[in-house]
Amino acid sequence: MNTLIIATKNKGKVKEVKEILNDINIEIKSLVDYPEVQDIEEHGDTFEMNALIKAREVFNTLGIPILSDDSGLEVYALGMKPGVYSARYACEDVNSLKNNLKLLFELQSVPENQRHARFRCVTVFKTSDAEIISEGICEGRIISELKGEGGFGYDPLFIPDGYSQTFAELPQDVKNIISHRGMALRKIKPIIRGHFQYLNN
Repeated sequence: MNTLIIATKNKGKVKEVKEILNDINIEIKSLVDYPEVQDIEEHGDTFEMNALIKAREVFNTLGIPILSDDSGLEVYALGMKPGVYSARYACEDVNSLKNNLKLLFELQSVPENQRHARFRCVTVFKTSDAEIISEGICEGRIISELKGEGGFGYDPLFIPDGYSQTFAELPQDVKNIISHRGMALRKIKPIIRGHFQYLNN
């Protein structure tokens, strides 16, 4: 069965993954398609641990190849926070706007030329006999106001090195090339392709 499950309900993340893996002849679904999968508590203290937790729990429920990831923003001036708490930086039940506003509050005394940050992503591809891990990092900086309507999460505040627009302003195809998730997925993509080619031989 040529189906790959992305272990998320985040529509923006699913869209990015589908675009990057679109030349592999597989059906890509997400946890939106599998309501029987319970919400997973990401209690790890690293991106790798959280990605592994999601991959293992979803695979144990569905028994189908799983692609999971954990990613977040690390701001150097904040001691690499919010890190693994990026999605719930403002509080447990929160949205991206509140997270962004808290980040701006925390950085209000930090000059823009000292707001170096990076997005980091760890992906896990899990099958019945393997767990393959890859990582991608995108360096950049945090600006003082939200810009752009695209993307999700902290994208409206993050300008990647070498660019003048935020992730939320850049075209999706450009973001897919330079983003942390794009880098991690391209590293693991040959493994995913090879797995499904093997199944079809």
